[in-house]
Amino acid sequence: MADSTLKKKTTRSLFWSFVDKFGQQILNFVSMLVLMNIVTPDAYGLIGSLAVFTAFSTILIDSGFGRTLLNKKNITDVDYSSVFYFNISLALLLYLILFFITPFLGIVFNTPEIVSIARVMFLSIICNAFGLIPQTIMTLRADFKGITKINLFAMLLANIIAIVMAINGYGVWALVAQILLLAVLRSLFLWLYTRWHPRIIFSGQKLRSFFAFSNRLLCSSIISGITNNIYPSLIAAYYPMQQVAYFNQAKKYQDIPFLTLSNTFRSVAMLVLSEINEDRERLVRVVSKLIKSIAFLSFPIGLLMVLLGEPLFYLFFKEKWLASVPFFQVLTFAGMLSPFVFIFNELFIAKERSAFFLGLEIVKGVVLILLIVLLFPKGIMALAVSWIVYMVITLSISVFLSGRLIGYSLSHFLRDTSPYLLTALVSVGAAYFTTLALHHTLLYITVKFFIASVLYLLICKGLKLEMLKEIEDWFAVFKRKK
Repeated sequence: MADSTLKKKTTRSLFWSFVDKFGQQILNFVSMLVLMNIVTPDAYGLIGSLAVFTAFSTILIDSGFGRTLLNKKNITDVDYSSVFYFNISLALLLYLILFFITPFLGIVFNTPEIVSIARVMFLSIICNAFGLIPQTIMTLRADFKGITKINLFAMLLANIIAIVMAINGYGVWALVAQILLLAVLRSLFLWLYTRWHPRIIFSGQKLRSFFAFSNRLLCSSIISGITNNIYPSLIAAYYPMQQVAYFNQAKKYQDIPFLTLSNTFRSVAMLVLSEINEDRERLVRVVSKLIKSIAFLSFPIGLLMVLLGEPLFYLFFKEKWLASVPFFQVLTFAGMLSPFVFIFNELFIAKERSAFFLGLEIVKGVVLILLIVLLFPKGIMALAVSWIVYMVITLSISVFLSGRLIGYSLSHFLRDTSPYLLTALVSVGAAYFTTLALHHTLLYITVKFFIASVLYLLICKGLKLEMLKEIEDWFAVFKRKK
């Protein structure tokens, strides 16, 4: 009975979480499709070079308390209010620090105009801090439907305004407005929806008790945030802003499907794994199902992206952004592995093994620094290759630690993922070799996609792979309900 209830909760949460993440990425894709044909690569380079500072600040503001609240069994108004006041105070302090160091960024990047851009863009840090507690409350309620509506509506409005500004010649400021408005609108809608407001009460003792668990999560998140966003800033310090834009936009586009998968399954894993964190056998079953689900989607999507990268960029952006294609294809190989790492991270947190999480992030940080030192002097493409090596090492360590923690080892992981990887390789390979004579861009994309997709599903059905059967059962239940 418990398994049945958990499965229903997981399925419902997974559905709305997927709609949320997929919808956001579609809106993001459409807005970039329009904006990248209007705004110059230099403008995108300016925004990309600042990403690491925004990411670092946002993570520091949360301080790991958001995740700690999700793990806490009985949360009071004192808990919520104390964390809220701490978050806002820290956000204001960080903004002031960033405000005064922006002239230094102008010198490092050799771009004086970045000072005013950064000072306005960094206001989003304060705005996002206001929405952290309402979002936590909705997550605890498993109200992913409400979160979906808020995220999509806020993003839609921000994107429309940004596009209008770009059309009217605002350039980089259209991109700044997009980021800032999304933060403002999202936090505003979260407050209106939850009707939550902080009480005039603050407990330092509560924060100290949270910090005992969250300090390692905070350190882990800071390391992760910096490593995931450091590349554009590094490139900006040594190369023209155009090169920053080519690399950063390539990474953004390859991130679209994999971030959708990662955030979808992570949202569900966050709740489900915490609920069964003391039942080792159920943990192994749930982790295995999550890994298979990701493999079923990630491998064929990733390999198709590599195959269709150049014609897709040419179709949407013509020659203007073709320099992004090699970066896009290389980074996609790393992107295919990233959703798996997110699941293992959630497992470590659910088991309250923040030491595992922190240790992993420290090792990852050291590995990335070594890779950057070794490969960055060889050029930007070598830096892109370093990301693949980094992700392979990260995943290997995660699987090793999972084996130590719950018994889900490398052999389990390979058994769960290899059928889908091999099937994807065969399907995409067949699509490539059977369409070599095609030259028309749209026809080339359509035929290759059709052949690869149909062949992949047929092979999965022939091999009776579990995830295809799960999807068929889900659609059967959905039709009966209608």
